[in-house]
Amino acid sequence: MELNEPGALYRRANYLAIFTIVYNLVEGAVSVWFGAADETLALFGFGVDSFIEVISAIGVWHMLRRIRSNYGETRDEFEQRALRITGAAFYLLSGGLALTAAINIYQQHRPAATLSGVIISALSISFMWFLIHHKTKVGRALNSPAILADAACSRACLYLSLVLLAASLGYELTGIGCLDALGALFIAWLTWREGRESFQKAAGMECSCSCSCGGSK
Repeated sequence: MELNEPGALYRRANYLAIFTIVYNLVEGAVSVWFGAADETLALFGFGVDSFIEVISAIGVWHMLRRIRSNYGETRDEFEQRALRITGAAFYLLSGGLALTAAINIYQQHRPAATLSGVIISALSISFMWFLIHHKTKVGRALNSPAILADAACSRACLYLSLVLLAASLGYELTGIGCLDALGALFIAWLTWREGRESFQKAAGMECSCSCSCGGSK
């Protein structure tokens, strides 16, 4: 069977969606654990974001199964509900991170260590690059806006990983405590954008910003 046949391409997209779900679960658990242990807000928020992305990724996986069966790309009730839940969770995360970061800056809180954030973000960047490349390749081959939007959402996760890497590495090199809180504030801003776009997509609106997030980080 040709690898570029629609059936093979949809199977590949399905495997990528499942990998995204599993990866985000593992990344979220590890990040939250080390974020709490090392008292680094940026890493903890990054981990919670990964768990939220699981909800969105499940919606994408469901969508791919439906598209494969009837070649339609309109969202059904399950996907719209997943997007609304995802959007609300992103808003809650954004507000919680912003408030906690402000408190940490006021109290001059310093993380115990951020080396775990450096390692996790570096691994995440490599995995997100892999997902972006292959999702884009499959999406273009199938001429599927839905799969391409999912690839763009993985790009949003890449941006989050870069923010975490900058904040974690910056603290390791300089010892400036507020860098962790500033990284968390930047993550809060990005998650707020993801939340807004999830609601827009649930309402059938076009996603206008660079992360095009309606699928998965």
